[in-house]
Amino acid sequence: MRLVLPRLYVILDRALLTIPETECARQLVDAGVRVLQYRHKEASSRELLENAKKLSLALVPRGVTFVVNDRADVAALAGASGVHVGQEDLAVEDARAVVGPGRLVGVSTHNGAQFEQAAGTSADYIAVGPIFSTSTKSNPDPVVGTEFIRQVRPLTDKPIVAIGGITLERAAEVVRAGADAVALISDILRARNPGERARQFIETLEP
Repeated sequence: MRLVLPRLYVILDRALLTIPETECARQLVDAGVRVLQYRHKEASSRELLENAKKLSLALVPRGVTFVVNDRADVAALAGASGVHVGQEDLAVEDARAVVGPGRLVGVSTHNGAQFEQAAGTSADYIAVGPIFSTSTKSNPDPVVGTEFIRQVRPLTDKPIVAIGGITLERAAEVVRAGADAVALISDILRARNPGERARQFIETLEP
C-alpha cells in the first residue's frame, strides 16, 4: 500500500533549537504537525539515543510519525517510526535490514541519477533538493528548482518530499510541481512561535 504523508514534514534540527527538543516537538504537534525528523549532527551516539528515546515516547503514542536522521541503529533502539538516510549514510537496503520491514526508510537525493536509483529501492519516500538555496547546510548540493520535481514525478509513485529553502510563500508552488510533502527546518524553527508558523503552513498546504 502506498504511503501517504502529510503535506508538512518538519525537521527538528538541534543546531537551530533554542528550547529543548521535546518542548519544541510538543508545540509543533499541538499545532498539527504529524511528521517530525530529529537531526543532531554533533551528538554522541549515547546522547542521540537518549534524546531520540524521549522524543519517541512523547510522539509515537500521539500518532506522530517520528523519524531519526542518519542513524538506523538509533531509530530501531529508540522505537522510532523510521530512519532517513542521505547519500553518505547506509544504503537504503542496509538501513532497512537494521530497522526492519515495519519501519519507514526515507532517502535524500540531489540529482536524476540518485533519484532513479532510490526509486528502485525499498525506500518508502524520496526526498529531493535543495529546491531553493538553503542556509541550513554548510556546503549544500546545487539547487534543483521545482522543475526537477516535475521531471522526476513520473518516475515513481513513492511520495516525494521537497526540501531546501522552502518558505510559506513558495510552499504551494512546490506541491503544485508534484511534491507530496514539503520539509521545513529554518522557516519554522527560527520563527518567534514555531507552532504558529507550522499552523500557517498546514493551513496553506491542506485547505
